[in-house]
Amino acid sequence: FANPYSSWERGLNENFNGLLRQYIRKGTDLRTVSDKQIADIERALNTRPRKCLGYKQPIVVFNELRNAA
Repeated sequence: FANPYSSWERGLNENFNGLLRQYIRKGTDLRTVSDKQIADIERALNTRPRKCLGYKQPIVVFNELRNAA
């Protein structure tokens, strides 16, 4: 667990928040965001190549792991 007001202890969380803010501005009432918009954002983030995955897309890595199980 991270300490309150210690965002540097939650690097992955803060990085994801930054990515999400590209699509939904801070302070936006989430009740105004449609399910389709959320699905589109989810698809965009899951098809974005990530350095930590060797520049593979998260969805590709997920499917590789799922098929290996």
